Amino acid sequence: MTQVRVLVGTRKGAFILTSDGQRDKWDVSGPHFAGWEMYHLKGSPADPNRIYASQTSGWFGQMIQRSDDGGKTWYQPGIKPGDVPRPGPEFKPAPNKFVYDTSAETGKPLTTHQFYDGTQHPWEFKRVWHLEPSLTDANAVYAGVEDAALFRSTDGGENWQELPGLRGHGTGPHWQPGAGGMCLHTIILDPSDPNRIYIAISAAGAFRTDDGGKSWKPINKGLFSKYIPNPTAEIGHCVHHIAMNPKRPGVLFMQKHWDVMRSDNAGDQWTKISGNLPTDFGFVIDVHAHEPETVYVIPIKSDGEHFVHEGKLRVYRSKTGGHEWEPLSRGLPQKDCYVNVLRDAMSVDTLDECGIYFGTTGGQVYASADAGDSWNPIVRDLPAVLSVEVQTLK
Repeated sequence: MTQVRVLVGTRKGAFILTSDGQRDKWDVSGPHFAGWEMYHLKGSPADPNRIYASQTSGWFGQMIQRSDDGGKTWYQPGIKPGDVPRPGPEFKPAPNKFVYDTSAETGKPLTTHQFYDGTQHPWEFKRVWHLEPSLTDANAVYAGVEDAALFRSTDGGENWQELPGLRGHGTGPHWQPGAGGMCLHTIILDPSDPNRIYIAISAAGAFRTDDGGKSWKPINKGLFSKYIPNPTAEIGHCVHHIAMNPKRPGVLFMQKHWDVMRSDNAGDQWTKISGNLPTDFGFVIDVHAHEPETVYVIPIKSDGEHFVHEGKLRVYRSKTGGHEWEPLSRGLPQKDCYVNVLRDAMSVDTLDECGIYFGTTGGQVYASADAGDSWNPIVRDLPAVLSVEVQTLK
């Protein structure tokens, strides 16, 4: 029987929402890890029961959680089964076992980065922003962290090793933090080429590897950012999110700090497709599961006012790859709505009638079972939503 599982990370725990293929009635499980910031949860395409989660707090630090039964029970890789630490005076979280590679391509330690003002800052591990399981191996998973670096585990999250070619790229010491920190927040695996990976960093830009992570190239040509010293520089652009339809992996869509962009050549060149959007500032962008030219964004008023334009929650859809945009508002609040939708808080299912899902900082998760024509809140009053991912189980 077809099932849809929506994985929701919030400021105060994780929630799992499940429904059948009709998607009109939903069961809510949670909160899992109540009180913890759950930056991201994502299921493995190779195993429908495997879910990875990034759990963090200012008090106890960063942990990775793993479920092997669809979220019913959880295991923290790195500790002995049954010896689960719990908050309290004696609480000692398991080590992350994230091992930075401290040698750059030059063979010299690469432990600092230099801001535009010339000051040096240590390279620090703060949190895991995004987890991206392998398309083919349930025990392989990538992690994007702050300060920006890319890690990979091949043993289900027990141990993590940095892919040093990214941070060791010649531009690495000059990456800058965005308002949310210097985070690696987007990881896209190319289903047609196992050696090709795309990542995005705020505020450095987008990068691509074609050799499994050994070497990387910036893919920011065509981006313009007026607030950096060189508006068309190779690096320094605040990319908020990138999306791809797996059926056409060479075509990418980007929501930048300002501007919605498109690339038809794997990121080698970008063109602006903001068109008739009321504002082209925003965080999320996603692509219809079966229509590679159908794209979704949620415009936010500005980088100073992080809430939806005109107090109206509207998803904008383009069926022409970004040339024309239409507002989708049926079932969404159209008055006095001042929520934000964060960069990892939109996802799609792969049912024949593609479902679209997003979560807000007001704690609502909305779903559309008809590709965006109409919307319903499938859960309300959660803590602020940080991420939304969907598993389609058949």
